[in-house]
Amino acid sequence: MRYLIRSIKYFVALCVLIAGIMALNLSTGIASLSLGETFYVMFHTPRGMLLPVAVILLSLFYPKFGFIRREVEGDIAKHRELLLNAMLSAGYSLCDESDGMLRFRADNFMRRVIMLFDDEITVCQVDDHIVLDGNRRGVARVEYRLDSYIRMKKRYDDQE
Repeated sequence: MRYLIRSIKYFVALCVLIAGIMALNLSTGIASLSLGETFYVMFHTPRGMLLPVAVILLSLFYPKFGFIRREVEGDIAKHRELLLNAMLSAGYSLCDESDGMLRFRADNFMRRVIMLFDDEITVCQVDDHIVLDGNRRGVARVEYRLDSYIRMKKRYDDQE
């Protein structure tokens, strides 16, 4: 169900983007076709059909490649401060903590809108790894920072 909702949200966002570009082209006079002619070309010519087909395909596959699950070697209890700092520096703040799972959300409303309110990153402990699950861009940023912080801490602890 979550997959379907994400696909629909991304489809609507792409349609709004296309409509905005078309409106901008028409209002500035850049477009050589009228609105009716543009829609006719878009839905009645093989070349014009590429855009609607691309929008549909992107919408269908976005949840598959737009969300990931990554692991970082570490322990949530031991590296909690490092985790919170990594999340904060990536623009996320802790919103819920229950059953060993931490939920983070983007702390800027505009960022949440841009991410279509799919800005949640969940963090849990699996064996000796911290597992990050959520939006690809956010998880990748946090993973890199958290891994760097943990490695620097280990290096610092080894020197003492």
